[in-house]
Formats: sequence, C-alpha cells, structure tokens
Amino acid sequence: MSYEIKAEYLRVFIERIERQEEEKKQTSEYIRDIYREAKGQGYDTKILKQIIRLRRMEKAARDEEDALLDTYKVALGL
Repeated sequence: MSYEIKAEYLRVFIERIERQEEEKKQTSEYIRDIYREAKGQGYDTKILKQIIRLRRMEKAARDEEDALLDTYKVALGL
C-alpha cells in the first residue's frame, strides 16, 4: 500500500514540474518577444540585459562593481 502512495506522490511531483517547465518556456518566449519589440524600437538589447542584471543587484554590490570597473579602466588607460 505504501508503494502506491509513494508512486502517487512521485506522479504529482512530476506533473507539477512539467507544468512549471511549460510556464517557464512560455515566459521565455514572451521575454524574447519583448526584446524583439525593444530592438524594433531601436534599443540595444545587450544593454537592456545589462541594465536588468544591474537592477537585480543590491546597491552596495552594484557600487562595488562600478568602483572596481573604474579602477580597472584607469589602470588600462581607458
């Protein structure tokens, strides 16, 4: 009896994962469409992705990265 219950739990987990994977696929397609639309309006998608990455960062981490980047640029004469 416990074997059947565990199999049912397994089936439920698998189905939940499959639903999430499908939603993830749909979300990825939607995001690609947004990038295409932005590119069509003249925006640089590489820069948009950088901005999104920076916005996800904590301010302190972003400030530290900016300072380090500036230090490296000065060292290289950029």
